Amino acid sequence: MTMPQSETMAIQVSADVVLVRQAVRQFAVELGFGLVDQTKIVTAASELARNTLNYGGGGTATLEMLQENGRRGLRLTFEDQGPGIPDLELALKDGYTTGGGLGMGLSGAKRLANEFAIESVVGKGTRVTIVRWK
Repeated sequence: MTMPQSETMAIQVSADVVLVRQAVRQFAVELGFGLVDQTKIVTAASELARNTLNYGGGGTATLEMLQENGRRGLRLTFEDQGPGIPDLELALKDGYTTGGGLGMGLSGAKRLANEFAIESVVGKGTRVTIVRWK
């Protein structure tokens, strides 16, 4: 059975975070990722999905299989229409949190990915895109 090349999932309730994690793992397995790379991308996805729900008020996760120059990867895009992040530089610092957590969500996801991009507009929302290559 061949999986779709991309899938967009809603993140509206806590259970959706679990569904995103499961889908990311399935995509990573399909792409032939080893256990360490699977764990890294699933962990990053979990952090970003939780942020989308808790800080963005919910949104979407888009999973895309990539093939480029003979290598394969997985791109994850998390989008919300929440309040946005007023200070991206501060939000990306280890230990910074507005929610009482460990403050490892964004910075941790950035470390776990091979590519990381974030766009945020106050009052309009946030989009975080990560890529992990096999």
